[in-house]
Amino acid sequence: MRGLLLVLVVTIVLVLLNFLLPALINPYLFQILILCGINVILAVSLNLVNGFTGQFSIGHAGFMAIGGYTSAALTYYLGPHVLGKAASIGLSPAIVGTSFFVLSVVVGGLASAVAGFLVGLPSLRLRGDYLAIVTLGFGEIIRVIILNVNAVGGARGFADIPRYTNLFWVSFFAFVTILVVRNITTSTHGRAFISVREDEIAAEALGINTTHYKVLAFAIGAFFAGVAGGLFGHYLMYLHTNSFTFMKSFEVVIMVVLGGMGSITGSVIAAGFLTILPEALRPVKEFRMVIYASLLIFLMIARPQGLLGMRELSLQTFRSLPFRPGKKRTEGAQSG
Repeated sequence: MRGLLLVLVVTIVLVLLNFLLPALINPYLFQILILCGINVILAVSLNLVNGFTGQFSIGHAGFMAIGGYTSAALTYYLGPHVLGKAASIGLSPAIVGTSFFVLSVVVGGLASAVAGFLVGLPSLRLRGDYLAIVTLGFGEIIRVIILNVNAVGGARGFADIPRYTNLFWVSFFAFVTILVVRNITTSTHGRAFISVREDEIAAEALGINTTHYKVLAFAIGAFFAGVAGGLFGHYLMYLHTNSFTFMKSFEVVIMVVLGGMGSITGSVIAAGFLTILPEALRPVKEFRMVIYASLLIFLMIARPQGLLGMRELSLQTFRSLPFRPGKKRTEGAQSG
């Protein structure tokens, strides 16, 4: 009951923010906020593959592209027919359009999950650098295939995608991604994921089906990358393969490594930090990338295990902080 009440309160707050924030902040800051949410989905989903299961995938942009183009094609080609049918029987076009958008984003995620399954299967015999090369090659193959499909714009890019993405839907899917990954990693299945990461041979000796869990991690990670791609396309109203190059995959990997391999809250913090940092450095645009790279190098020297390592932030973490005023009063009363 408390969980349901919490979800209801969070939903109401998100709906209010979705209406109030566009009026309070300028469109540029609002777009950065939206991109932060999309990057959170990408970083947390990749952390399930790289951080919790110990595989090394750098093809996340490929899965994002599959989801983005699939969901955009659905709303672009089928959306007008669905809205026309809905209007003919008296249904609200806004409600039907939004429902069809959510469905298209989920279908885009499922298409990416199928791709993740297909990539995961032949990659089972590969580890480390070799697996990274396979996933990198997969991402580039997807990008080149899309470049040659005229139905989704080809080299011109896919324009006139209807805008359905807003702060509410980005926050909603980011919340679902965190909830799903958190529940998986704290369950029995999560222990199996972690055992594969720690020692695959020992995990097999204990009867854990490592093949199943490695492919499952790939499919779940790819699903949420596809969802992020769908949200991305329906916010910018335009997709081009230049947004899904290997540099985008590296960007997500950096978020996971900087936040901490195996830390969901670390991925959330790093995704927000690395989305805002390049924008904050725009006033010094001549030295922007130099400062950006230098900060990353400094952070990785100071915290090679990532900002949070494998730790998670929670309310209990803040309650245990030594400088918390309430704690000082309690300690003072106990000593007195």
